[in-house]
Amino acid sequence: MRISVIGCGYLGAVHAASMAKLGHEVVAVDVDPVKIERLAAGDAPFFEPGLPEILAEAIGSGRIRFTTDMAEVAGARVHFLAVGTPQGPTGAADLKYVDAAVAALTEHVSAGEFIVGKSTVPVGTAARLAGEVAERVPGATLVWNPEFLREGFAVQDTISPDRLVYGVPAGAEGEAAVAVLDEVYATTLAEGTPRLVVDLATAELVKVSANAFLATKISFINAMAEIAEVVGADVTALADAIGHDARIGRKFLNAGLGFGGGCLPKDIRAFQARASELGVGESLEFLADVDAINLRRRAHVVTLAQELLGGDGGDVAGKRVAVLGLAFKPNSDDVRDSPALDIAARLLELGATVAAYDPEANGTAARIHPEIAYVDSAAAALQDADLVLVLTEWTEFRELDPAAVAALVASPVVVDGRNCLDRDAWTAAGFTYRGMGR
Repeated sequence: MRISVIGCGYLGAVHAASMAKLGHEVVAVDVDPVKIERLAAGDAPFFEPGLPEILAEAIGSGRIRFTTDMAEVAGARVHFLAVGTPQGPTGAADLKYVDAAVAALTEHVSAGEFIVGKSTVPVGTAARLAGEVAERVPGATLVWNPEFLREGFAVQDTISPDRLVYGVPAGAEGEAAVAVLDEVYATTLAEGTPRLVVDLATAELVKVSANAFLATKISFINAMAEIAEVVGADVTALADAIGHDARIGRKFLNAGLGFGGGCLPKDIRAFQARASELGVGESLEFLADVDAINLRRRAHVVTLAQELLGGDGGDVAGKRVAVLGLAFKPNSDDVRDSPALDIAARLLELGATVAAYDPEANGTAARIHPEIAYVDSAAAALQDADLVLVLTEWTEFRELDPAAVAALVASPVVVDGRNCLDRDAWTAAGFTYRGMGR
């Protein structure tokens, strides 16, 4: 099938390359000529495992091309909308890019074609856009097909997702939309992927509801970590125990710095804002507490660093801090709303000398906080450090030899911000070890 993808950011670039991997002919459009030039050369503008390989394969096969010219989408049967919906000043999602993309796209769409939303939008957006599409291009259909990508696993989650959700209108128009999406995802469906057909509003709610639930689960275990630290319990053992309950499960019960990135923080705030606009803000009031618990974890690590470095006075001025990890999660270079980068910046503001290293995110972090000193290896960050902060659970950091680290640092003190280190091994090597809720 001939497919277009509008927007070549994280979502769009992965989706476009994955559609080509599935055998479709793809034209991918973005307004940024530099991004288009890089992608056309097979150079992914962000780090995502597996993307360079399928991008190179798609370019080599001729099944994908990148352009800034929206007119080149003409003739595609399905047009995927994958533009950003950043957080606005009130916390609500900013839809200017979605609206602009639909306005530009409908200049080149014909009757019988399908516009398929992938972007995360406030509930009610799809119905509004469907009306606009029907007015501008009679016979064209707008549907919503939310994405559920995990950074670091985005290619896998696009080609072999754990479910497909189609938000379609009622009647014959919706039946035609289901048929064409089944054709798009024929390979995926043949593998047994569950498919759910719902209305537009439900499809919009699926993504934000899932993110709100995951954020709540993360903040719940971090709230338990706060209590565990006061009473001397171990939150990791607690999570193991309650995670055996099938109704709860162990996933996303890892206490640490909390969540970050471009989805969970933005989506729960936008969800709250939309609920307030709909007059049901009290239904999501608990998400304000979820957000507050999450942000408290960052402040807690800074306070812990002050106590370990400056004693009762908390003075960290002139102390050398090794920050290991800047991305909000491993296998990504994404530092949007990253707890790790936030903590590094706060300690620098307090007068500490910060040496930061991330296997992939040094460059993206430097664009936001150029004042931080970035080094090109863990060893360089650890050299003569008065305190070690492990803030992103990269395999490289989990597998550090504590005895080798002890030979580099000025003082053997480590804060395990992700509870990813072998506590016994580090204490045996002479380190003062502090975990989250342990």
